[in-house]
Amino acid sequence: MIYNIISPKNKDDFDKYYYFRWKYLRKPLGKVLDTEKDEIEELSIHRMVINNQDMILAIGRLHHNSLIESQIRYFSVNKDHRRSGIGSFLMKDLENIAMNNNRKIMVLNSRENAINFYESLGYKIIKKTNLLFGKIQHYKMKKVL
Repeated sequence: MIYNIISPKNKDDFDKYYYFRWKYLRKPLGKVLDTEKDEIEELSIHRMVINNQDMILAIGRLHHNSLIESQIRYFSVNKDHRRSGIGSFLMKDLENIAMNNNRKIMVLNSRENAINFYESLGYKIIKKTNLLFGKIQHYKMKKVL
């Protein structure tokens, strides 16, 4: 399969990107559209993996917390394309963007069911954090880039 990583460029791209984010991260929790966004969307770097039919296979967002630290949020892979290497491909892209911006540390908040994926990429659990919507336990994870 041929796929590429791009940033959404126009309203149509962003509409599809946010819908994917909602579909995989918020809809299963019974949340309505627009619960997949926060107050720093316009300050963030948005990336998505698409195939040669322009179908979104994965998405992720990067923002900088400080001069040395970046954070990945809203990371998801289409359920039919998990364990195919696409998630690792996108994570490497986001890490490279952070490193190219002179960041030395990457953090993220992992859902319990994704810990093994992030650990396979070199992330370590720092602490147990929030219970998202009272349903899904998260863990802060960190990697030195």
